[in-house]
Amino acid sequence: MLTDPNEAPWMDEELRILREAAGRFLRKEFAPLMPKWEKQGRVDREAWRKAGEAGLLCASIPECHGGGGGDFRHEAVLLQELAFNGIMGFGNSVHSGIVAHYINAYGSAEQKQRWLPKMASGELVAAIAMTEPGTGSDLQAVATTAIADGGDYVLNGQKTFLTNGINADLICVVAKTDPSEAASGVSLVMVETEGVEGEGGFSRGRNLEKLGQKAADTAEVFFDDVRAPKANLLGEKEGQGFIQLMQQLPQERLIIAVGAVAAIEKTLRITADYVKERKAFGKRILDFQNTQFKLAERYTEARLARVFVDDCVRRLLDGTLDATTAAMAKWWTTQKQCEIVDECLQFFGGYGYMMEFPIARMYADSRIQKIYGGSNEIMKLLIAREI
Repeated sequence: MLTDPNEAPWMDEELRILREAAGRFLRKEFAPLMPKWEKQGRVDREAWRKAGEAGLLCASIPECHGGGGGDFRHEAVLLQELAFNGIMGFGNSVHSGIVAHYINAYGSAEQKQRWLPKMASGELVAAIAMTEPGTGSDLQAVATTAIADGGDYVLNGQKTFLTNGINADLICVVAKTDPSEAASGVSLVMVETEGVEGEGGFSRGRNLEKLGQKAADTAEVFFDDVRAPKANLLGEKEGQGFIQLMQQLPQERLIIAVGAVAAIEKTLRITADYVKERKAFGKRILDFQNTQFKLAERYTEARLARVFVDDCVRRLLDGTLDATTAAMAKWWTTQKQCEIVDECLQFFGGYGYMMEFPIARMYADSRIQKIYGGSNEIMKLLIAREI
């Protein structure tokens, strides 16, 4: 009854082969290590190198820059397989789907050749530094500065909630190169942590303890007179950062929506299996009308979400996915993800509250989806502007 992801209108034989290979790799190499990674609060660096060897990093970056030569469909397949196999916390969506695309879209030829092949191999792990303790969705108001001084920028400020923050070797920093301006003062500066960590003024705070996605290393970082070469500016001139951020947002929000749909489908699969086996008052939980009606509603929503997001993927590929539609996809799918996981957990009774059951971990992992990538309230404001 759920849509077979292999039958999506944008799938082809190459992508089906990728899905099979990625799923096999994740089940063998990553799934057995998830308990360890969740306990230690980060994915091992060796896992990044293995993923690079398997071709799972930078899949949509051109081959001439070390990537897989694919497009967003390849990233979507990998996002789905991570969700289907319960691998939460491996920050490839930020590394490959976001940072790599900023470099590919706005970087110079030298920057692309310096960073992208190492990102594709897993030698470099990338993060993006947007959020600050006092600034979330309003990126025009960031307080971190990158002030020109000779041939360098000098960075000062604090960022938080960095996915890959502990492992990151390369950080795309959203900073003000002109603090007197709002949006037009924002630039993107790449900071290579080697050589500036410690005495160089760059430091990492604690690995933040989170409600869910416990294998993800989410950290705060500090810039205290950190020097980065002017050659590390993304784009031909300062003040382009806000425009660059806005141009990339449709893909970033679609990444979240793709993951949400995959999580919804996984939730319904494991719930269907459970209610067919578990009995109460002498009959299967599935045989109660309440169960049937609730699941009928949720299966319908899952189909709607899949069709909507598949259409967004098609539109992103042909260059017609607008920011408003991407915002719609982000807020609605993540809202439904949280609702469906919560309702399905109820069918598991007390077992649903036990972390040894996947549904409990999925409940905790899902909640952040409505917050990052722009909160769902911001998504609704963006949509309302077009009414």
